[in-house]
Amino acid sequence: MTPLISFVVLYLLVSIGIGLYAATRVKSSADYAVAGRSLPLIMIITTTFATWFGSETVLGVPAKFIEGGLEQTVSDPFGAGMALILVGAFFAARLYKMNLITIGQFYRQRYSRGVELFSAAVIMISYLGWVAAQVTALGLVFSLLSGGAITTVQGMVIGTVVVLTYTVFGGMWSVALTDFFQMIIIIAGLTLIAWFAADLAGGAGKVIEYAATQDMFSFWPEMTLHGWLFWIAAAITLMLGSIPQQDVFQRVMSAQDSKTAVRGPIIGGLSYIAFAFVPIFIGVAAFLVIPDVANTLLKEDSQKILPTLVLEKMPIWLQVLFFGALLSAIMSTASATLLAPSTTFVENILKNFRSLTDKSELKAMRVTLFVLAVCVLIYAIIMEGTPIYELVALAYEFPVVGAFWPLVCGMFWRRSTTQGAILSIVLGMGTWLALTLPGFIAGLVGDNAGPMLTALAAPGAAFPPVLGGFIMAGIGMVIGSLLPTEGNRIYLAGRHHEKMHAAHAHGTQAAR
Repeated sequence: MTPLISFVVLYLLVSIGIGLYAATRVKSSADYAVAGRSLPLIMIITTTFATWFGSETVLGVPAKFIEGGLEQTVSDPFGAGMALILVGAFFAARLYKMNLITIGQFYRQRYSRGVELFSAAVIMISYLGWVAAQVTALGLVFSLLSGGAITTVQGMVIGTVVVLTYTVFGGMWSVALTDFFQMIIIIAGLTLIAWFAADLAGGAGKVIEYAATQDMFSFWPEMTLHGWLFWIAAAITLMLGSIPQQDVFQRVMSAQDSKTAVRGPIIGGLSYIAFAFVPIFIGVAAFLVIPDVANTLLKEDSQKILPTLVLEKMPIWLQVLFFGALLSAIMSTASATLLAPSTTFVENILKNFRSLTDKSELKAMRVTLFVLAVCVLIYAIIMEGTPIYELVALAYEFPVVGAFWPLVCGMFWRRSTTQGAILSIVLGMGTWLALTLPGFIAGLVGDNAGPMLTALAAPGAAFPPVLGGFIMAGIGMVIGSLLPTEGNRIYLAGRHHEKMHAAHAHGTQAAR
């Protein structure tokens, strides 16, 4: 066993140990799901940052930047980071005061059990691609570390077992404590790697100059309708699709108070956007340090540029730091994104069909997490070869078209109704499917696609499906809510009664 692999194994064992220690704090389902609503600001910041800073940030984002400049990173890190800022600024305080376990419970309280069930299903499906991206990255890392002795698939299995070991027992407590440890490794490791890479490249100025000469700092799309439409679609996918998500909500609800719930995501989002440029910098430096290898990998698999630079040009202690940071980024995201859909399933689907005690609920969450991990592993193996960045981006199209408008309107528009939420979901998902499926099928068929299938796929190529679904979902929400319904009349009457009662109580108190 090489020194590098030995240190990586030691790191994995330490991570498991921290996670299992955290499991001793779990006494109830609330401890498991939201860490007993007791986390201080520093831990909310670290767990938010570490969850967002995943494989796509270290491997996918630099690859996208190198291939197409800043324009290709509008979804991540800019959109992803803005999602956290928006959550903190507009949603955290209100949601925290509602004292919920999952975001799905909001849909039940505000609309109906049916809306809760469908929204929970949409949210759960969206995690499939994100967790699969982390599993894929774990497989890639173990394969690189072993020099190919461990295949990517075998690496996926090993990585899944490691993450599952500490998450299934400790839940949010394990996630929070390991995230705190892993964020330190991420920041320290990647900062030192960037410093060393700049020195190898002849200085940070030369790296920035090279990026400028390659037109990598171009942020805005080409000045055409098509270019702007797809750029906007990419921007809203993670920026809005990340808002109605359980992993973000769990961090908000895990805070020790309302102010912490607000500040944590905002600081975490700003930190994420800023620090995401560190792996980007390292990736660009590779073209000055190992130009021939980097250009070859750009054509074959640009995700390997950064780790190849580290393995070929950096001393063993920096290799240990890099792979420690990379594994930290991947495992922190994987653990959080396994926990979130598991909690959602138990709280918003299973409990609608079966009565559970707190003890049986805790057991159900752990069993669900295990089953979900197996399903994600199978999906990741099937999708092997799909770029990590694409897996993440596709995953977040579901909540954009199926869960965003009911959440926003339910919180900020008092006239939104169950009918509006249902119509929003139907129109949003229906439009997205109509624009996506023909193109997806045509891609599978390839050259054998007939003229009819090609014609059906054309609208999706001309207009981004996620933007079409987002617009139609908004229209459905407004139209459905404004149409007269018995539910709307009852809701408005209830709100009026609450206001009259509050006014009467205030008047009585003033009289006293």
